[in-house]
Amino acid sequence: MARPFWIFLALCIWMPTLAADPLKVVTSVAPITNIVKNVGQELIEVHGIVPEGTNSHTFEPAPSDAKYLRDADLIVLNGLHLELPTIKLAKKVRRPGVPILLLGDNTISRKDWKFDFSFPEEEGHPNPHLWPNVYLAQRYATLVRDALVELDPANRDRYFANTTAYLARMSKVDAAIFDCVFSIPPKNRKLVTYHDSFAYFAPRYGMKVIGAIQPSDFSEPTAREVARIIQQLRAVGVPAVFGSEVFPSPVLKQIAREAGVRYIDDLSDDDLPGEPNDPDHSYLGMMKHNLEIMTRALGGDPSCMTGVKVSNLF
Repeated sequence: MARPFWIFLALCIWMPTLAADPLKVVTSVAPITNIVKNVGQELIEVHGIVPEGTNSHTFEPAPSDAKYLRDADLIVLNGLHLELPTIKLAKKVRRPGVPILLLGDNTISRKDWKFDFSFPEEEGHPNPHLWPNVYLAQRYATLVRDALVELDPANRDRYFANTTAYLARMSKVDAAIFDCVFSIPPKNRKLVTYHDSFAYFAPRYGMKVIGAIQPSDFSEPTAREVARIIQQLRAVGVPAVFGSEVFPSPVLKQIAREAGVRYIDDLSDDDLPGEPNDPDHSYLGMMKHNLEIMTRALGGDPSCMTGVKVSNLF
């Protein structure tokens, strides 16, 4: 016996709506991966192809990464010449029409590119490390939001709500960084790093990058370059030089010893602190971690970050 039409209609009304598959997004370095996750949250499935603690400048995608790029609905990279091998592979294997969003290229113009010892202008590759400047990272978040809305307009309101909440958290971290730097004696607001990840950070927050030690070919500096750096450090009177686990260098320790300054080796530009499930394992957690280390080493008050929320929203 056929069921009355009204029963069929009622079943249609009360059946749960099947959720659409999450958008597949491929990213590169961990800070960008984390920003994308906070914007898209449960609406997207994110895969970062650059492992944390890896030198992103020399990273070559593995053959297995081609599958992620081929299956992606959106590819989000930093750009500014950071991921050239990945871009080349992505253009080769992506499905027709899949966008490649280059965040850095859409955040600053060519006239704002920074060049330095690690990224000399004559080689044509700018310093790509925009994200330690939280104000510029906020632009990254809005670019990701707009790209996701373009692909998934049905969830526009959720992407906007996620991004609004995340931007508010980013603004508080940005303000706290100003407080941290203000607590450092003016004569100490100088940075000497092994790899220059703070070229866009320093001008925003009132610091000065005195120099970066790592040459553009990622080799160790020559004896002549080491002597020049030691002389420079003695002249400018910085209290500490900074390295990272990603770029271990016995030369930096030697430079610090001979210049009579402290050697701090745990700043990070693309390695998130702690383990994946830790509350501070986030881009904002990385910035908090860096500022606490930097502020303490330069004679400031590391409590400037106390109470600042840096956990993920997802």
